[in-house]
Amino acid sequence: MEESSDSLFKADNPAKQSIWSFFLKAHEASNVLKKQFPIPISTKTDKQGKGSFLFSFISGLLLFSFLVLTLEVVAYWNRWYLQKPKGIEKEGWMHSTYFSWILFRARYISFPVKILSDICIVLSVVQSLDRIILCLGCIWIKLRNIKPRIQCEAFKAETDFPMVLVQLPMCNEKEVYEQSISSACQLDWPNDRILIQVLDDSDDERIRLLIQAEVSKWNQRGINIIHRHRLSRSGYKAGNLKSAMSCDYVKNYEFVAIFDADFQPGQDFLKKTVPHFNGNPNLALVQARWSFANKDENLLTRVQYINLCFHFEVEQQVNGVFFNFFGFNGTAGVWRIKALEDCGGWLDRTTVEDMDIAVRAHLCGWNFILLNDVRVLCEAPESYETYQKQQHRWHSGPINLFRLCLPTVLTSKISGWKKANLIFLFFLLRKLILPFYSFSLIGFILPITMFVPGTELPVWLICYVPIIMSLFNSFLAPGTFPFILPHLLFENTMSMTKFSAMFSGLLQLGSSHEWVVTKKAGRPLKPEMLEAIGIDTKSHSSPDVRRRALDGKLVEKSKSKEKKEVSSVPVKKGKQIYKEELAVALFLLIAAGRSLLAAKPIHFYLLLFQGMMFLIVGFGLFP
Repeated sequence: MEESSDSLFKADNPAKQSIWSFFLKAHEASNVLKKQFPIPISTKTDKQGKGSFLFSFISGLLLFSFLVLTLEVVAYWNRWYLQKPKGIEKEGWMHSTYFSWILFRARYISFPVKILSDICIVLSVVQSLDRIILCLGCIWIKLRNIKPRIQCEAFKAETDFPMVLVQLPMCNEKEVYEQSISSACQLDWPNDRILIQVLDDSDDERIRLLIQAEVSKWNQRGINIIHRHRLSRSGYKAGNLKSAMSCDYVKNYEFVAIFDADFQPGQDFLKKTVPHFNGNPNLALVQARWSFANKDENLLTRVQYINLCFHFEVEQQVNGVFFNFFGFNGTAGVWRIKALEDCGGWLDRTTVEDMDIAVRAHLCGWNFILLNDVRVLCEAPESYETYQKQQHRWHSGPINLFRLCLPTVLTSKISGWKKANLIFLFFLLRKLILPFYSFSLIGFILPITMFVPGTELPVWLICYVPIIMSLFNSFLAPGTFPFILPHLLFENTMSMTKFSAMFSGLLQLGSSHEWVVTKKAGRPLKPEMLEAIGIDTKSHSSPDVRRRALDGKLVEKSKSKEKKEVSSVPVKKGKQIYKEELAVALFLLIAAGRSLLAAKPIHFYLLLFQGMMFLIVGFGLFP
């Protein structure tokens, strides 16, 4: 074998010349096809070329795998695989190319691919241990009935109620601004002890007037509410919140509750959250749980609901109980204003300002608690394009934040085990290593191993472990058992977006600093859903009903006219094509074909189904 391989790679060896001529002919043929059959693909890529680089890399793998599969199918048909490379008389250039490939694969490819496979096994074990520990912690919390308790008696007299500031940051939220403002104005709290700030960053003048009219309506009803509009969106949400906290009257308030524009807290939200601060001077944040109002809208919202349940039920709850720390979710939480000031306030240095301020508050010694039984209705993205942009922002920011705050973590006064949790688990493992590992496994290493015999990943790693984890996720989200397989396949597909976002944040590419507001549908909520969280359904009737009830007021007439103009603008948009997902889909399907030659049925079905999911997403057909 060694003698054959040495002779085969000499410059004047005809076998080497044949393999190169084969690839050159295939490359020329592919260029001709591209010119004769151009594919119009419109997709947005990173300004710094990140998207084009990823697409070029995947396209190279796709072309190489197609050529190799073609060569090995011919070899299988002619039963060349039964022959030994040494001492065989070559029967043509393809026969010679096949044995050159076999020797080249054994000499140069098998070892590095085997190393990558072993690394995947190690990372899979680490990920499984992390998940198992989190799940055991969750089970322990359930069995012991561990939950935050109010340490002091509830407020009796009105003067006992602390001063609370409610902030509603929004930007061009024409679909949901009414329900958000209405929910905040119905919070059960003494009127002279609460102030609602509508922090409007809208750059659309018509939407700004609509929001201003809504605020005026509630102000005329006696609600203590103001409308703040910035001329510049500098700093995005962080800049908006920072600007609002700089007002002189903020010094009179002790706590601040933050709700994004699509969040609708129940009337008793403040009475369930604020009392936890009494007798607990080190408590900085009380975080409530999200509840998707549109979780049954389509397959995408159901998948997000499964992830949401695991995030709050396991990740947030376990970290809150055992470490008194978790990442602030950016909304549906109440902060002690003193804690915000102590850690430096809102900063716009990353796109994850909520995680940034939570980490800095934790480093200053403040504690957090999660109220898993207090839920706030919100809206999940209903289109893949919107969800992809949201996930890109959520996964590019943490890496950038880790780079910025690592020196502060190392020099902070928190305990060593809390530093270890923050650095190795919170950032390195869950924000860096796992996103990198997930896509590398599905989109690169698994299909590559199909072309290199002896390096295949074990079935338990690619099949059994993911299924067990999905079953546990489904257990936490009642009614989602039929969606286990779509959830698993879609999460593998989304790993590509997370992988790309992670590299954008790591390399400081342009998209890691972009803030894209998540689009909302603003669907009307069912009365039983509103009543379940304590919202007055009469006050939450449709906007048209409320306008008819107040038809005599000029503000409502002007508002109705403006809203009609905004909503009458036609929106026409075709299906978005995602070329990176399509390239990965074809790569996986080719690898599935190669797995048939290797008689690997489980690998075949996994690659086939995963390739089909990438294909569906790539053509913009999901959900």
